[in-house]
Amino acid sequence: MLASHQANERVMSVLDDLTQVLAQRKNESPESSYVARLHEKGLNKILEKVGEEATEVILAAKDAGVDDNGRNQVVQETADLWFHTMVMLSELGLSSQDVLDELGKRFGVGGLEEKASRQT
Repeated sequence: MLASHQANERVMSVLDDLTQVLAQRKNESPESSYVARLHEKGLNKILEKVGEEATEVILAAKDAGVDDNGRNQVVQETADLWFHTMVMLSELGLSSQDVLDELGKRFGVGGLEEKASRQT
């Protein structure tokens, strides 16, 4: 149980740290910060990057097989997707905590039931 708690703390620390770095870089010069450059280009460019990264995750997973190289590629592409998704959240004034809160609400609710509740 202790290892699980420590893993949760590490995940939250990484997400919190990344959220803070994204907030800082959002206001930096676009010439020196990739994040600032994305924000300067606006939501549509950020969404384009999220779409590109999602496609790369799908392709990596499809071709992953069982070898370490393929699995590492999936992890790397997923990290890119999560990063760009967090940039999108930042652009919209949201954070990873908002997403985690929503996921927390869904615990104990079956997937089919939860999906049906959103179709109104």
